[in-house]
Amino acid sequence: MTERGPLEVLRSSMPAPARLSRVLRWVALSNLAYFGIEFAVAAAIASVSLFADSIDFLEDAAVNGLILLGLEWPARRRARLGMILALVLLLPGVATLWAAWNLWRSGHVPSAAPLSLTGLGALAVNFSCAWALARVRHVHGSLTRAAFLSARNDVIANIAIIAAGGVTALTVSPWPDLAVGVGIFAMNIGAAREVFLAARAEHRSDEGR
Repeated sequence: MTERGPLEVLRSSMPAPARLSRVLRWVALSNLAYFGIEFAVAAAIASVSLFADSIDFLEDAAVNGLILLGLEWPARRRARLGMILALVLLLPGVATLWAAWNLWRSGHVPSAAPLSLTGLGALAVNFSCAWALARVRHVHGSLTRAAFLSARNDVIANIAIIAAGGVTALTVSPWPDLAVGVGIFAMNIGAAREVFLAARAEHRSDEGR
């Protein structure tokens, strides 16, 4: 049996809500910071996928901030907040479809190198957030599940963005960027449905007590 370091011992002895609050605060600030970076690049190169992902970073910052506010609420109020967050998960998708429609009509091709490099930075941020949230995702039911699913989906989306940059460089076509943007929309719909069903089940379970 391997010995744990002092930091691991401290974390394991910390109450679950305290660990969760610490993780959520860090995730919210990380998402807010990278939102500004990615949105600026998306505007500069007119990228649908980066635009969608930047809005997703802002949404994740808001989601984790809302979860922080709801940690001390009773189970029924947390379940209701989980259902609201399921709707919030759809917002980046709506913005993505709007941007995709406008850029599809213009036929604009984003610069491949900034697209991939910005996606790589986003991948690093989201992977670290997903890793941290995976360890606390069962602490507060649908709320932390919403945060974890969002971060997990973002990791997948960022890998696709990096690939889109490579394909764009080879084909000089707007389609890879557009396809990834629409894919982000589809993942957000799936995550929203999963969070809503979990929150509704928690709400019904609390009513039956």
